[in-house]
Amino acid sequence: MRLPYLNRSLVLEAPLRVGDGAGGYVHDWQSMGVLWAEVKAGSGRETASSATTVSRVPYRITVRAAPFGAASRPVAGQRFRAGARIFNINAVAEQDAHAQYLMCHAEEETAS
Repeated sequence: MRLPYLNRSLVLEAPLRVGDGAGGYVHDWQSMGVLWAEVKAGSGRETASSATTVSRVPYRITVRAAPFGAASRPVAGQRFRAGARIFNINAVAEQDAHAQYLMCHAEEETAS
């Protein structure tokens, strides 16, 4: 197995529900820390949305493994942020037999 080249700094963010003061809530994102990653793009596709065209590109993002339950371990439903770019995490699995790295299957969505 080739060792991943962790050369990109990504912020791991988790969804957070914040009260809106009127009995409801709004969704926000809470930073869980910075992880170094290898980011590889897959082949993208374009779909029509209600008012615009949306481009979706799948990514395989590799990070160092962390124990189950640790704040630094990505899970589905979280996201990575790199500046203005957002990578929504769909699934996470161990990449190697020794569980030293995690493979995050993510998707970046942009309006065209």
